[in-house]
Amino acid sequence: MILVLRALGVGDLATAVPALRGLRAAFPDQEVALAVPDWLAPLVDLIGCVDRVVPTDGLTPREWGIPSPYLAVNLHGQGPQSHQLLLAADPQRLGAFACPAADHHDGPHWDPDEHEVLRWCRLLAWYGIAADPTDLGLRRPSPHRVPVGVTIVHPGAKAVGKRWAPGRFAALARELTGQGHRVVVTGSAAERGLAERVVSGAGLPGTSVLAGRIDLAELAALVAHGRLVVSADTGIAHLATAYGTPSVVLFGPVSPYRWGPPPDRPWHRTLWTQELTVPAGSSAPARAAGAGGPEPWRRDTPALASISLESVLDAVGEADRAGRERSAVTAK
Repeated sequence: MILVLRALGVGDLATAVPALRGLRAAFPDQEVALAVPDWLAPLVDLIGCVDRVVPTDGLTPREWGIPSPYLAVNLHGQGPQSHQLLLAADPQRLGAFACPAADHHDGPHWDPDEHEVLRWCRLLAWYGIAADPTDLGLRRPSPHRVPVGVTIVHPGAKAVGKRWAPGRFAALARELTGQGHRVVVTGSAAERGLAERVVSGAGLPGTSVLAGRIDLAELAALVAHGRLVVSADTGIAHLATAYGTPSVVLFGPVSPYRWGPPPDRPWHRTLWTQELTVPAGSSAPARAAGAGGPEPWRRDTPALASISLESVLDAVGEADRAGRERSAVTAK
């Protein structure tokens, strides 16, 4: 058995897909067991390379109740808690970043500025396991229970500091509706009130609120068959990447160079710092609006409040056009 730990959320799981597929390819005769929260099981099914879900709630110590793994792989973090949790499963070998505090000296050193997808591919490469960082796609679920071709506005995020103002999301939804987009507003059950506030401010019918009304599998189907996604730096943005659905992602405290979509997909746009549109995955120094000259990306990025409605609308237009152009080429 290959036991893999990734007990986090939607975006975390989506960014680990290339590593999971690399492990599957490297060990075709081994059962691949993934330790994740049980609510993520529908998304695990869409990856297509995991044999068993082992429900795991964070890094709480536990009795594994599974056979001793041939290999335990830490795709959760740099340790020591995550390392120790996997070592409790008594694996023959641990694949993880070096962590003296967990008495694990094998493995590469952790790079805090590395893109999350590349991080786990590099970890596997250290152990001689190949993984393709572009292999981010998920199985496309049937849309029979969700609307098709809608523009999805997702105002929530688990971290409040990643959220754009609800009033701006409402203004965005109103403008997009005026441009002919069929807008729906998504979120968790806990974000239902936030979604209702956005829909009310946009003058949309209550049926536009899907927050708390669809499950994770249905959210994946909604994105897979959607026209466009506008969201904060949160899980649904990674679903848009997985399905190639045009998207605009608003980044605040965390850099898009760590969590953004790949650089070769112009139908994904990221916004970070004041009124600045960043081509997905760009690594070149950029200039902030109003600055006197070019400057590198700063770690203390301006608040999300500095991202204007106009810049988001411009980015939406660019992503939407790029998506249509790609579809036209694909259809030929």
